[in-house]
Amino acid sequence: MTAPPAGISVLPVAGLPEFCPGDDLAGAVAAAAPWLSDDDVLVVTSKVVSKVEGNLVSVPPGTDRESARQQAITAETVRVVARRGPLKIVETRHGWVVAAAGIDASNVASDALVLLPEDADASAGRLRDRLHELLGVTVAVVVSDTFGRPWRDGVTDVAIGAAGLPALVDHRGAVDSHGNRLETTQVAVVDELAAAGDLVKGKLGGVPVAVVRGLRFRPPTPDEGTRPLVRLGAGDLFPTGTRDLVGSRASSASLAHRDGALLAVTEAFRTAVAALPEFPVVFRYGSEEGDDGDVVDVHLADPITPVTSLALGAVVGAALVQLQAEGWATRWEPAATFGGASLAGRMWLGGTPT
Repeated sequence: MTAPPAGISVLPVAGLPEFCPGDDLAGAVAAAAPWLSDDDVLVVTSKVVSKVEGNLVSVPPGTDRESARQQAITAETVRVVARRGPLKIVETRHGWVVAAAGIDASNVASDALVLLPEDADASAGRLRDRLHELLGVTVAVVVSDTFGRPWRDGVTDVAIGAAGLPALVDHRGAVDSHGNRLETTQVAVVDELAAAGDLVKGKLGGVPVAVVRGLRFRPPTPDEGTRPLVRLGAGDLFPTGTRDLVGSRASSASLAHRDGALLAVTEAFRTAVAALPEFPVVFRYGSEEGDDGDVVDVHLADPITPVTSLALGAVVGAALVQLQAEGWATRWEPAATFGGASLAGRMWLGGTPT
């Protein structure tokens, strides 16, 4: 009889207790899974990591839990990406873009809320080291959390912490079977492992730990955990939800020179004029080098009147939002600052100083 091909197996770790702050997570796992072997990947739900580390928010008696949750979301938020009613998609201080800052109110007592672990990569590393001490095995660890995904219904588990294996497997530069060179393919292997682990952990089964067996990874040096997964800054093509683009713009007091300013402002005004044909404005603008970024003076071809000022304001506002969407920092000041009847205003644009 032909042996089946080699594959992987996903195993639940049953018999774990309800965890509380200060509990020995590694000890409990070692007791429940003495069968752990070298090269196993331990997938641990972030909630139990947060619980044992005490990363909780207390909800005092008589306090509305939803109000406490909203306050906690605000405290954990670095940037609001999008919102609809009470729902917020935010960037956390960890760098994750996630609904409600990853704060969870399920599978926890009604007088508490669970935050994301303070540093899930470090938590994964400590758990990995402790299991080696207890069982003498070298495993990898993935800390998982449940995230939604843009443009897809349903949730899935992804990795927010990892140790002992690469977060990404990079295939860029490899050639496929048809002779095509791969240009962008990087596989988020820790996310795949997190999702696989959740198939046996589940959301309601009370099993917070799973083991994926049958994979082989060389521990990376240095071990960056899940940091390579974070796509922010220039790599983020969706930095702001469309409903919140105007509200996300803030005038920048200090700007740094950035190449391409004249082309960017030209395209922004072209887009604004095309989008607002009901506000006909004829103006001229030019660029000059400033001490802090580039300066664009916007002039009306006609005398300044309430009608022309209203039209210009609409177009300039649209251009500012367009520049914000393209990643430019801007500052706008009206003509009254500079004098001259034909000058409508002055715009600075550039990058945020590092």
